[in-house]
Amino acid sequence: MINSPYLNSKEHTLLKTNLGSVYLFDNYIITDFKEGIDINFENFNEVSELIKVYFEDRHFGFIANRINSYSINLTDASKFNANFPNLRAYAVVVYNTITERVFEIENHFFTFNRSVFKELDSAVTWVEESLSCKI
Repeated sequence: MINSPYLNSKEHTLLKTNLGSVYLFDNYIITDFKEGIDINFENFNEVSELIKVYFEDRHFGFIANRINSYSINLTDASKFNANFPNLRAYAVVVYNTITERVFEIENHFFTFNRSVFKELDSAVTWVEESLSCKI
């Protein structure tokens, strides 16, 4: 659930997937994945296909709104890195210190331009600014 007046005022599409909620905005995606799931490259396929169809070859941002606790299979990191060459900004919104530490560990495996935030609106601002820069 997006708890942001700023984001709720922006046009977006909400989709329910096997992993949780996906919010598609013009040039970024926000995810609220379910509690306790283990994300791997195979079960991410539904979200991956949404990204490819929606953004095609355009640059986009990804915001993982980690309200819930879940894991990412880090042995699949190279597949994620290779599959999204047009991903320009990956923000993670954390709500506790454990999730923030998990983000730090994940940084050793992912090659995306990544940053961590404690507020969703701050993550959105960073993604929008990152996408507006010429890369």
